[in-house]
Amino acid sequence: MNKKQAFIIATLLVLIVCAGVLAARVNSPLYVDSSEISTKTNAQAGDKNSKGDFFTESRLNRDQERAKMLPTYQTIINDPTSSKEAKDKMTAQLKSLTSNTENEQKIENALKGKGYEDSFCQIMDEKVTVYVKTKDKLTDKQTKEIKNIVLGATKIKDVEIAMKQ
Repeated sequence: MNKKQAFIIATLLVLIVCAGVLAARVNSPLYVDSSEISTKTNAQAGDKNSKGDFFTESRLNRDQERAKMLPTYQTIINDPTSSKEAKDKMTAQLKSLTSNTENEQKIENALKGKGYEDSFCQIMDEKVTVYVKTKDKLTDKQTKEIKNIVLGATKIKDVEIAMKQ
């Protein structure tokens, strides 16, 4: 892989991260109805916000962590003194990171399309963790449906599903 290809992959990864951040901001409420405002203590409001923002915060944290890793990969790939093995290893990790990012977004969008209010997916090594926003316990059918979506996007069978309200 040459520098141009590495640069293109890195640029695409940055664009994917930016799209994720933008999507998270677009999906958040823009206006607050004044009739919905109530008087609560800061502690109660903080607890409510921390529960409601789990999915947005998780996506932002995931994207920020990946954005921090990107310069390290680029530095090693573009460094003329780096060994071919190191460059190949970083290139493979960069491809894996890009692929994981795309697959996570596919899974989250597919789950939203299936009617789930919100979801968060994280792929680490050969394990996929999916958090689904739901008030009721997931049925066996829903669990199988989520696992099939993950398997279709990633070919990974080790899937952990958790519910968040």
